[in-house]
Amino acid sequence: MTDISTDQATDPAVDEWRTYDEFAAGIDTYRLPNTDLDGTRLALTLDDGSTMRLAFDGQEVEVDGVRDPYDAVAVRDDVVFVNLPLTSREREAVTIVYSTTSHRALVTFSRIDEEEVEGEPRVKQEFHAAVTDGGEPTGEIPAPSRDLIGKRNIYRYSPQHLYEHVYVSSQRYAWQCLEGVQRGHGDMDLSTVWKFQNGLYLFCFREFRIAVASVWLHDLGYDLRTTGIFLGLNGAGESEHSRAGGHIYPLGSVAYPDAQPV
Repeated sequence: MTDISTDQATDPAVDEWRTYDEFAAGIDTYRLPNTDLDGTRLALTLDDGSTMRLAFDGQEVEVDGVRDPYDAVAVRDDVVFVNLPLTSREREAVTIVYSTTSHRALVTFSRIDEEEVEGEPRVKQEFHAAVTDGGEPTGEIPAPSRDLIGKRNIYRYSPQHLYEHVYVSSQRYAWQCLEGVQRGHGDMDLSTVWKFQNGLYLFCFREFRIAVASVWLHDLGYDLRTTGIFLGLNGAGESEHSRAGGHIYPLGSVAYPDAQPV
């Protein structure tokens, strides 16, 4: 009988928890290419009544008179994922998903708290449905969704980044690293899911063990791609923005017969 080796010498020890910048390095290898929004003008009205006016050039965006860098990806022909890794405000990011056909949008504000509070994620997030000035809004208003509960997917971000996600409730998801510097590590963290339109879901998580949060747009239609960003504190304790993205491989799902998760 052939012996099966259980030698895990190349795997990190469980207590060697990686910093955000260590696991994020290269996690954008399989990300969709950037798109240029030079000349684009966009006005957003959020569900709390506030507004944002954005004017893009080739490298920066002016938002209500303040200039910041931006990163944009056309996730579908009519849907754009835009992240503003703010330099005008320390430890903050704004992520916008908008459609040029439905004129609907989703806005996520991410912020690293000044002080750590035991039992709470260090990075907080706030979510808003919005409309654009491109035309009359059509279709469903983006809203929190339970559609991912019970689903189990694998995410390949690079040859060195392979993660599994299990969506356990409307408030939490479980993850483990199958390949990469975090191999053998996993946790259950706070998460938020909003449905943007058919097959497109905003998925965000906020970790407890390290100061990091993310914003992803999962395309669970035919393309099975995801585009995202991270905001967190690196190993030196400094705020850092990272891009991410890759391929989605569904493993299956379960349905609860009676009592449902929160």
